[in-house]
Amino acid sequence: METFLQQLLNGLVLGSMYALVALGYTMVYGVLNLINFAHGDVLMIGAMAGLTIVKLLEAYAPGLPGYLALALAILGAIPVTVLVNILIERVAYRRLRNAPRLAPLITAIGVSILLQTFAMMIWGRSPLPFPQLLSPEPVEFMGALISHTQILLLVLAALAMGALVLLVERTRMGRAMRAVAENPRVAGLMGVDANRVIVATFAIGAALAAVAGVMWGANYASITFTMGVLPGLKAFCAAVLGGIGNIYGAMIGGLLLGIIEALGAGYIGDLTGGFLGSHYQDIFAFVVLILVLTLRPSGIMGERVADRA
Repeated sequence: METFLQQLLNGLVLGSMYALVALGYTMVYGVLNLINFAHGDVLMIGAMAGLTIVKLLEAYAPGLPGYLALALAILGAIPVTVLVNILIERVAYRRLRNAPRLAPLITAIGVSILLQTFAMMIWGRSPLPFPQLLSPEPVEFMGALISHTQILLLVLAALAMGALVLLVERTRMGRAMRAVAENPRVAGLMGVDANRVIVATFAIGAALAAVAGVMWGANYASITFTMGVLPGLKAFCAAVLGGIGNIYGAMIGGLLLGIIEALGAGYIGDLTGGFLGSHYQDIFAFVVLILVLTLRPSGIMGERVADRA
């Protein structure tokens, strides 16, 4: 039971990060019907920017409390990722809105490679250690252990997802986003600026990715210029699992995928008689993707966005 609870907590931590990134995928798809495969690399940019800020704080403000340093790293990384994502939308995607769907897909892959190359040029190709800012002493919960960093990650993820739900459901910008997702032409006739809504969507997705990126680095204590590829693909799987185009589906899909992966990593050795080890945990995300696309292509929550005429 203790092992199960430990893996469940690990899955919630991992799933929270997947959910934050999956929200970026699902929001852009809901508004533009576009899969932004460069979004995982926006997470990487956020982690790199957060590490740079942490190093600057260590150099010019030593002795700063860990929670404050981590908060400043996140707040500093958000404008960087927002700027990067807005530039991606403006330079790479805006001219391709009416192009065949294969064109923006190939462009997204190219943008991903460009972001990795620029990150390698700026921060180097070697893995970078992320300082341990919070207490290393774990907290015991019903026999399972959870670190202070993981507790903060869960709290931040819950706050970020709650704030996004309020923004989409209760604000004027949220209504505009839903209108553009439903039918951009009619929304334009009703006075909604589609370009402004699309830019806001990319900016919000980038902010969530920045939170996930910094906390990813703080949790795993190491980052590299290729770190966004696998989390990005898994977050896409989570968005498909939940129902791409649906923000609630992205949250549920991210948490479920994290739990499935953590439980699979904990029990895969017993299930296969020792043939496979925990380092095979990455296969679960893609097995889930195949099953969902085969059995229920619309995902758990279905697709909220109607097909456009």
